[in-house]
Amino acid sequence: MAQTLADALGGYLQYLVVERGLAANTVESYRRDLLRYVSVLADHGTTRLGDVTAADVAGFLASLREGDEEHVALAVSSAARAVIAVRGLHAFAVAQGLAELDPARDVPPPTPPRRLPKAITLTEVERLLAAAGPAPNNPNTPNNPNTPTSGAAAGADPRQLRDRALLEFLYGTGARISEATGLDIDELQLDSEDPMVRLVGKGGKHRVVPVGSYAVRAVEAYLVRARPALARASLRGTPAVFLNARGGRLTRQGAWGVLHAAAGRAGLDPGTDVSPHTLRHSFATHMLDGGADIRVVQELLGHASVTTTQVYTLITVDRLREVYASSHPRALGLPKTQTRLVIVAGRAGRQARSGSARAERRGWRWRMGHRGWLPGSRSRWAAAA
Repeated sequence: MAQTLADALGGYLQYLVVERGLAANTVESYRRDLLRYVSVLADHGTTRLGDVTAADVAGFLASLREGDEEHVALAVSSAARAVIAVRGLHAFAVAQGLAELDPARDVPPPTPPRRLPKAITLTEVERLLAAAGPAPNNPNTPNNPNTPTSGAAAGADPRQLRDRALLEFLYGTGARISEATGLDIDELQLDSEDPMVRLVGKGGKHRVVPVGSYAVRAVEAYLVRARPALARASLRGTPAVFLNARGGRLTRQGAWGVLHAAAGRAGLDPGTDVSPHTLRHSFATHMLDGGADIRVVQELLGHASVTTTQVYTLITVDRLREVYASSHPRALGLPKTQTRLVIVAGRAGRQARSGSARAERRGWRWRMGHRGWLPGSRSRWAAAA
């Protein structure tokens, strides 16, 4: 075929934007990966779609993992993303009649190791928020004259109020950092009985999420006391909620810097890995620990599939143990190291193993109004010593 890789790349990126409706950040990631792919093949003398072989695609994958003089070796997850982009390009070329064969079809992306989301405890969340900036006083306290701008927040640096509002918002809504930095004023509805925010997630998908009282007070304090001062630094107005020191929209990198700096001031455990998704992971984990239905958490997080949300159920074993110990009439006295918990619900199950694998199982069902488990049901706990 006479079609070049560079020409096909342009058409494919346009297809991702127009037909697939992918988010701008996703398209940019695909563009970077595919430009590197085209460059690597060009260095080996391959510039046309019809000349690409499965060996070329496999060689590109190997180069991603090994790195070179200009590029560091990529992690498995990053290399997998690049291969997915390459596979999409060649599948698009075949579907559009630009190529006869798909050389990437038989080159699967590497499988990243399954990593559990890293959440922090509620105490660590409170330390992180306190380190970000002063909190507006609770309107129920006697010394607060019914305003979100009184107390310590009134004399604070505008950036401190912004930082506190940003982190309160992230933890209070479970929003992604990109969703928070992309938020506009007219997407906030804080003055109603049920404060809400409309978030624009991946692929331009919208969802409405409730905003908790702590986040509402922090954001209102920021909007009244800090945002006007930050906005004066720029001659051009912007509808963005969160602004940088120059009066423009706060970037993802800027928001990550806010979180990183607050974590440093909070003095969190050196082993605590704080990432841009830390507060989002903590939001989901704490919701499930508090008894929230997984489908509700899925909607709040904006996950297209509940399978994505289910990963958070794997990190609440301690909570399961607490519920079991406090609810079952004969749970006390079982050594912690000899307890095995199994949840079975229909065909789906979650299992936390500890101690001996050989266990005597007993089925239990929960009866409303009774603090205990009764024999028999499709959903049961099994305890083994």
